[in-house]
Amino acid sequence: MSSDQDWRRDKAEFVADLEPRRLGPGPLAEQFAQLARTLLTAPTVEDVLQRVLEATTVMVPAADLASFTLLDADGHFHTPAETDEVAIELDRLQYRFREGPCVEAADPGGPAVAIAPDLTAEPRWRKWAPAATELGMGSVLSTALISGPPAGESSGALNVYSRSRHGLDAADRDVLLLLATHASLALAATDAVTRADLQAAHLRKAIDSRDVIGQAKGIIMARRGVSADAAFDVLRRTSQNLNVKLAELARTLAERHTEIDLPIR
Repeated sequence: MSSDQDWRRDKAEFVADLEPRRLGPGPLAEQFAQLARTLLTAPTVEDVLQRVLEATTVMVPAADLASFTLLDADGHFHTPAETDEVAIELDRLQYRFREGPCVEAADPGGPAVAIAPDLTAEPRWRKWAPAATELGMGSVLSTALISGPPAGESSGALNVYSRSRHGLDAADRDVLLLLATHASLALAATDAVTRADLQAAHLRKAIDSRDVIGQAKGIIMARRGVSADAAFDVLRRTSQNLNVKLAELARTLAERHTEIDLPIR
């Protein structure tokens, strides 16, 4: 066979191999492109965080809950945005115990990624892992944010919780790293509100949620004659079964408690 024929054959094979790639980006690439466009129009830091969380629950199929952790320069952790109040509780327990994936990933000296495929067999977090299992979680994944404005010298993490053991894997880790990068860059470019404004807005939201959850717990405690922890567990399990945010369920119960009751199990 002549060299010209060899060249034509090799060219045809190369073009045939390249053709599938000319069909355009896959669904994941399109989702990231859409997220980038959405973040460019986000007016506030709070909007940036919420839009990334919404994208996270779509792009990580096993993500039942998601949250952001920020570590202030004075060493205090807080959760400025989340998809559900159970995520706040999972984060808060880590802050209290000073152990867990989001605490590790948010630490500037910690790992870029902290993952536990099976929380029932996780030896690193002796206090937090059993507590997370009690709250219905099976696996967890946290990735560090890139520090910078408006966070200044502080740092943070993007956290994903799954109710399934081995629900989160290496592919989810890669997606979450990209999501965390998008969030970091968007935060660095957003100066519509100050960090103090963000913390104040989160504090108001947390107080409102805590008040309505407290009302709902009081209603359940009075009806069932159970403890506060047992009442919260009823709310949490019902929230999971109905796929409704815990605060929304609590608000409905508080406003319509004469009409409805929650199942015992």
